[in-house]
Amino acid sequence: MEQTLSTFTLVLLSGLVLAVMVLPFLVHKVEQELEIFLLVCGLCAVTVSRAWSGHLVLEALKEPWMITSAVLILGLLFKKFGRYTGHVIYAVEKRTGPRIFLFLAVFCIGLFSSVLTAIIAALLAAEIIKLLNLSAPEKTRLAIYTCFSIGFGAVLTPIGEPLSTIVVSKLKDAPYYADFFFLMKLLGWWILPGLVLFGLLAMRMGKKPVTVQPAETAPGETYTTILVRTGKVYLFVAGLVLLGEGLKPLAVRTIPHLSKYTLYWLNTLSAVLDNATVASIAVTPELSHDILLFLLISLVCAGGLLIPGNIPNIICAAKLDIKTRAWAKAALPLGITLLAVYFVVLCIV
Repeated sequence: MEQTLSTFTLVLLSGLVLAVMVLPFLVHKVEQELEIFLLVCGLCAVTVSRAWSGHLVLEALKEPWMITSAVLILGLLFKKFGRYTGHVIYAVEKRTGPRIFLFLAVFCIGLFSSVLTAIIAALLAAEIIKLLNLSAPEKTRLAIYTCFSIGFGAVLTPIGEPLSTIVVSKLKDAPYYADFFFLMKLLGWWILPGLVLFGLLAMRMGKKPVTVQPAETAPGETYTTILVRTGKVYLFVAGLVLLGEGLKPLAVRTIPHLSKYTLYWLNTLSAVLDNATVASIAVTPELSHDILLFLLISLVCAGGLLIPGNIPNIICAAKLDIKTRAWAKAALPLGITLLAVYFVVLCIV
C-alpha cells in the first residue's frame, strides 16, 4: 500500500511539473498571473509530498526577503538617480559605438555577477535595458542574452548565486576540498566562451545607436509600480521555494540513479525547478569529476530556458514586463542549442 501511495504521489508530482512547464503557454490567464500560479503549484506540491513543516513555512516566508529587499531598494534608488545612469550609458555608447557597448554590457555584467551577485547584476541589467532605444522584442532578446550571461558568470564563485554556494559547501571536504576558486578552476574555460557568445549575440543588435539623449529618457516608474513589482517577485520566489521542496521526492527518486548523459538532459527541468534544489540533491563528494562537469554545465545552460529558471530571469522579466511566451520564444532555441553544443563537446573531450 505504501509503495502504491508512493507511486501515486510521484505521478501527481510529475503532473505538477508538466503543468508548470505547459500551462503558462496554453492559458493566457496563467501567463498573466504567473506568480500566483507558481505559488499555488508550490502549495499543491508540498501538500502532495506531505512536506509541510514549521521550518518550511518560515523558509518560504524568509527566503524571498533578500531578493525582494534588493529589488525594492535598488528600484527606489534607480527612480531617484536613474537619470545619472542614462548619462553614463549614453556617454559610454558615444565613446565605443552601439555594437561594442552592447557586447561589453552583456559580457561584463555576466562576468562580474560572480562578485556583484546575480541579484544586483540582474537589477543593473534591467535598468540599463529599460533606458535603451530598442523595440519590446529587442529588449526581450537582450534581457535573455544578459540573463544567460549572468547565469553563466555567477556560478564561478560561491557568492554569485545559491547554486554555486551549495556546490562549494557540499564539496568542501575530500576528495575535492572545494575552496572559493574551485568552480572558477573547474568551469572557467567552459563558461568564458558562453559569455563571449552572449556578448556577440547582443552586439548584432547594435546596427543603430541604442541609447537616447538623457534629457529624452522616459519618466521614471511610480512608487506604486515599484511596490507591485516587489510584491510579485516575493510571491514568485516563495512559490519556487515551496515547489522545490515539494518536488524533492520526485528528484530524489530519479536523479541519483541516472547516467551522466541522462542526467544532463533531465536537468533541463531546472528551467522550472530551482537549480540549487537539483544541486543539493545530485551533488555529492562521491561524484567523479566527469559526472560533476556534466551536471553543472547542464544546470547552468538550462537556467535561462524559462522565466522560473533562475533569479536573474525573474527580476528582468518583472522589471521589463516580459511574459512567459515571449521569453520562451526567444530563449528556448538559444538554450537548447547551447545544451546540444556543450553536450557534444563534453562527450568528445
